[in-house]
Amino acid sequence: MIEKEQSILYSGGHQGAERAFAEAAAERGIKVVNFTFVGHKNAQDPNAVVLSEDELRRGDISMELASQMMHRTYYGADRIRKVLQTIFHMVNNGYQVFAVGVIQPDTTVKGGTGWAVELARLFNRPVSVFDQEQGEWFSWHDGTWREDSPRISHHTFVGSGTRNLNDKGRQAIEQLFVASFGRV
Repeated sequence: MIEKEQSILYSGGHQGAERAFAEAAAERGIKVVNFTFVGHKNAQDPNAVVLSEDELRRGDISMELASQMMHRTYYGADRIRKVLQTIFHMVNNGYQVFAVGVIQPDTTVKGGTGWAVELARLFNRPVSVFDQEQGEWFSWHDGTWREDSPRISHHTFVGSGTRNLNDKGRQAIEQLFVASFGRV
């Protein structure tokens, strides 16, 4: 087991999976950093790091490239761009990436959560997804999703995921922390 006192969870602090990751981390004394931007409702979170316009631009990406990678269409909406830029900072700071959502047949993950997963794969980071529909954890190995029982094994890690967290997803997050750091 790694030392929880030296660990940091990077997230966005949104309701659902990200909030459950933050709660599980905080219960264990793990530092939580939630990246956000001015005007976003999470900017009031006590763990929030509000990114400046310059910091956000460091995480900028072509919306066309994001659309290609995610196999869906993103328009140049300022808010979507800022969310994707914020997710860049989460993945850039945290080494190991954990997400809760749904793995789609094209191997992407549904919704904005999928951007954290795509960046992890692009940056060649360890990435695991709890698929709420299948009720199982999967890790990306050798170009495919494989069923797994992941553990947090790096001091910096990302917790991302759906706002529509179900009971299986919540239990999966708790079990991940129990397996990695023990019970509270």
